[in-house]
Amino acid sequence: MTQPLDPNISPAISRLREARGRILGQLEQVIVGQHQVIEELLISLFSRGHCLLEGVPGLAKTLMISTLAKTMNLSFARVQFTPDLMPADITGTEVIEENRTTGQREFRFREGPLFAHVVLADEINRTPPKTQAALLEAMQERQVTVGRVRHPLHDPFFVLATQNPIEQEGTYPLPEAQQDRFMFQVFVKYPSFDEEFEVARRTTSLQQTNLEPVLSAADILDLQRLVREVPVADQLIRYTLALVRQTRRGEPGTPEFVSDQISWGAGPRAVQFLILGAKARALLNGRTHVATEDIQALAAPVLRHRLVLNYAAQSEGVTADQIVARLIDTTPPKEDDLLRDARFRKVFAS
Repeated sequence: MTQPLDPNISPAISRLREARGRILGQLEQVIVGQHQVIEELLISLFSRGHCLLEGVPGLAKTLMISTLAKTMNLSFARVQFTPDLMPADITGTEVIEENRTTGQREFRFREGPLFAHVVLADEINRTPPKTQAALLEAMQERQVTVGRVRHPLHDPFFVLATQNPIEQEGTYPLPEAQQDRFMFQVFVKYPSFDEEFEVARRTTSLQQTNLEPVLSAADILDLQRLVREVPVADQLIRYTLALVRQTRRGEPGTPEFVSDQISWGAGPRAVQFLILGAKARALLNGRTHVATEDIQALAAPVLRHRLVLNYAAQSEGVTADQIVARLIDTTPPKEDDLLRDARFRKVFAS
């Protein structure tokens, strides 16, 4: 079982909540609305995960990410993914340089944009699989390999990739293995009328913003370690497993509507990300324990890109979010109810 939090850790939790408030205050100078998106980005950052953002052009995705990096005093790099982008363009490459003192030539590694703390991979699905594979290594191993040499990346390392859901011509869909490396898929939606009114007012007039860094890289690493110290009750782990294991077609206890609509379900990494995200969400809300509401609130962003819907579901307009919502509705949050249910006994026994 997870060890309980150190009783002297409460000042760190207070510092995290205070930092969250200051970060939101800084972002509000530049970004209007999008509170849920920002919340999920912060949870992912403090959980040591990566995010896949999906939204139409013009919703300030790039501005939001670069502003977030500034508020945390982190280095930021933006890469526009295009069909001709090569792995060396993002990882870096070895070049020959002449030593002016000795006159000898030697290879020297020049770092690519992946050697930043926050990396924006803009329109990631427009680049070929070979370059996507180089990014996959960086996301999973937090290193890049050039030739026979492995180069560790900076820590913290946070990848935020964007996809345009409208135009799919000339794109390379992300493999399921790479999508699984993203902790969340975050939907960036259109602003409300009042929010868009404020955007129009701000961006068409002279307005100067002074952003101040709130956290350093060392602070973020400390908070990421703090997140893993948050205890989770065994009953919540079982509840999380119940949600995720029900998405797997053909497994014992899987609901009929899942078997009818899903070709492939979520793997163990979804369970890990759900629990880690719930820990971070609890801390950001000033709690030292995880609640069922934390798991339920993050189920959609964790699972939506891990569920492969079949043709029948797609033709009927069924979405992954609808399936996740139905799973939450049909899964008892109390352990006694779960263990008494014959269907869930099959889920736990499988």
